[in-house]
Amino acid sequence: MELIAVTIEKPENINFILGQTHFIKSVEDLHEALVNAVAGIKFGLAFCEASGQCLVRYSGTEESLISLAQKNALAIGAGHAFIIFLGEGFYPVNVLNAVKSVPEVCRIFCATANPTQVILTQTEQGRAILGVVDGFSPRGIEDEKGILWRKELLRKIGYKL
Repeated sequence: MELIAVTIEKPENINFILGQTHFIKSVEDLHEALVNAVAGIKFGLAFCEASGQCLVRYSGTEESLISLAQKNALAIGAGHAFIIFLGEGFYPVNVLNAVKSVPEVCRIFCATANPTQVILTQTEQGRAILGVVDGFSPRGIEDEKGILWRKELLRKIGYKL
């Protein structure tokens, strides 16, 4: 058994969701969940088929995001893993419940725009996702200035009144 870290390659401002599902039908169901959650959403998704032809299956509404999803799914290479890249201005907070409600979805590993590494194990049979490194380690505890910055940011981007 070997441990591997795969870095998610993406533009800095692009958010993504990494998860695990259990059925090839997930590609279409995830696509439908996303377009029904947010009108006009731009995204690309890819799914690592774990049996049969073992292909990276994909869908989406924007070619560049589909290509990004395909490239990263192939690099991860873990059975039944899926990755969704959201277009600029679209955020996981707006679609995560819809994604989680897809019956085939087993788990979500992360939903972030941060630099991310996927920690995998490689066995004779294939790969499995053990977890993710999402962003960086804390550098301390927020003070009053940090609290004010956080609250102002949430109001500025429209997530709090």
